[in-house]
Amino acid sequence: MIRPNSCMFKVWSPKAVQMQLVLYPPLTGGAVDETLNQLNQNRLFMQSNDDGVWSLELEGDLRGYRYMYMPTFEDGSSTEAVDPYARAVTMNGEMGVIVNMEETDPEGWEQDVRPHLSHPTDAILYELHIRDFSIHPSSGIVHKGKYLAFTETGLRDREGNTLGIDHLVELGITHVHLLPVFDFATVDESKVDDNPNDVSNYNWGYDPLHYNVPEGSYATRADDPEARIRELKSMILSLHRKGIGVIMDVVYNHTYNTAGSSFEKLVPGYYYRQHADGTYSNGSGTGNEVATERAMVRQFIIDSVRFWAEEYHVDGFRFDLMGLIDIDTMKELANELHSEVSSSILLYGEPWGAMESPLGDEMTLKGAQRGAGFAVFNDNFRSVIKGDSDGDGKGFATGEVGKEVELWTGVRGAIHDFTEGPSETINYVTVHDNLNLWDKVVRTQGLQDQLGFLTYNEDGSIRGFANVEEAVREADPYLHIHPDHVLENETVRRCLLANGIVLTSQGIPLIAAGDELLRSKYGDMNSHESGDIVNAIHWDQKQRFKPVFDYYRGLIQLRREHPVFRLRTRDAIKKYVRLLEKDHALLAFELHGAAVHDTWNRIVVIYNASIETRTVSLSPGIWNVVTEKGQAGVDSLRTINGHQVQVQGISMTVLYSMS
Repeated sequence: MIRPNSCMFKVWSPKAVQMQLVLYPPLTGGAVDETLNQLNQNRLFMQSNDDGVWSLELEGDLRGYRYMYMPTFEDGSSTEAVDPYARAVTMNGEMGVIVNMEETDPEGWEQDVRPHLSHPTDAILYELHIRDFSIHPSSGIVHKGKYLAFTETGLRDREGNTLGIDHLVELGITHVHLLPVFDFATVDESKVDDNPNDVSNYNWGYDPLHYNVPEGSYATRADDPEARIRELKSMILSLHRKGIGVIMDVVYNHTYNTAGSSFEKLVPGYYYRQHADGTYSNGSGTGNEVATERAMVRQFIIDSVRFWAEEYHVDGFRFDLMGLIDIDTMKELANELHSEVSSSILLYGEPWGAMESPLGDEMTLKGAQRGAGFAVFNDNFRSVIKGDSDGDGKGFATGEVGKEVELWTGVRGAIHDFTEGPSETINYVTVHDNLNLWDKVVRTQGLQDQLGFLTYNEDGSIRGFANVEEAVREADPYLHIHPDHVLENETVRRCLLANGIVLTSQGIPLIAAGDELLRSKYGDMNSHESGDIVNAIHWDQKQRFKPVFDYYRGLIQLRREHPVFRLRTRDAIKKYVRLLEKDHALLAFELHGAAVHDTWNRIVVIYNASIETRTVSLSPGIWNVVTEKGQAGVDSLRTINGHQVQVQGISMTVLYSMS
């Protein structure tokens, strides 16, 4: 804690018999305070209380000073550790740095206001990696791969299409879900801008180093401890000004390193779960799992999440491998955030672990979230829509017959599966993990070899090519798309149907960045360190596939303008969502709009995953078609005066009646 002319240091280390603060002068910024010269590289003894908290208050201006903690244990062993609660660090997180957080606020930060969110089901989430968003030359962005990319407005391509943050506004999403932006371990911040094609400079960030510090590789200067803080705040401020909330992907289930982590150095054996024989458990699949059920671990997680929500104005959190976080911690965290910070903060996560965990019945799995104030990823619905994640297995939208009953369960917000209400299910078909949507559909069609998708050997090399760059240059993911008939391509239509189901179902929808541009990763099913050549979003595809973007934009507008797609309770879904037809790759249902003050009295939604045109019966009357044959929105495309509608193969139709 820093005060105008003093700084309080506190660290919990109950097993230590001695604790020293190791203080170093600043590497950047102004001159060293002459009154503190005697402290340079000094070891200063701290005092402990009965709870194992060591503390020391120092007078003087300590801004920019680097610091470490040095515990000594009963056996005489000693080590140095970065403060687990550090808010700023040196490059690559080697030392903590003292900062005054108020001095990192960008202009206008005090006036920043969270975008209004009346209810979780009003959210439309867009999962995005910071670097992927802007790194490609076609982005037109100056600060490529950086937080500040989101502050650049007014960008357009040669055809006048919006780019960058303005693209997000035009698309209509409500929240950007950011892959990890806390300080992670596997990217060398000193080299990230040296060679953009070096795959070692790329990672998704699921390897936590410092939980309360922004990642430095996304800042313009990783060697300036304040730059990453100020620039992340600038990014959030810019998104908020555009009406877009910010979701932060957090990874409290494991750390990158076990023995070398600050947790283990300060309190050996406490922060990580162990088996009965004392060995570390590995439910995360990365070598350890954090013991969230222990009091001080739970407190750390809650403190950390609150810090991001309050200091950085973050609007929500997605928990990686949330199954490994005990349910009591999740409930306490949700209650505290919603009661003491903001009721509009979104919380959701993956209700599973990677491997077996000793946490057992306390795991936060599907169903555990009922009534607890947070949502879980609906992998049941995901698999029903698309099939398996990496293979050629099919789902409803990719051509598998017999999925209609399970699809109907997902469409109704999983209230007859594992949820108390629709606000507890995150509906999606693909995210950063596994094959992305375009590549998955290609795989179900057996077209991957024709399109030149990447094939990896057991040693990680690319089969048939010298390197990834060469393989990507030779691939053509869109070989079969005629430029003048984009919407006639079967792969395109199956992609639109898949996310069309997500965007018209009850619950909270999430789409992956670039789906609206038919983004491909060339068949790479785990691109977490594959580099920009595979992961970068190609903005030149917006004009190439403009009808696809317009379709997504139209469906999002439809959802946002009509509350019957965003029902809030299980009772409302039971009353106002009625099955019309369910048979052989077809599902049709009616929404009672008037009952929830929608401007449209009745709305019919029809999914046809077969290749044949199907005829569906309607109640007699006048019906306005607003979505069909790759066109979507809120304006009438045509009018039907009768009791039947024909639905094109592999498509979705939405129509409404005012009577």
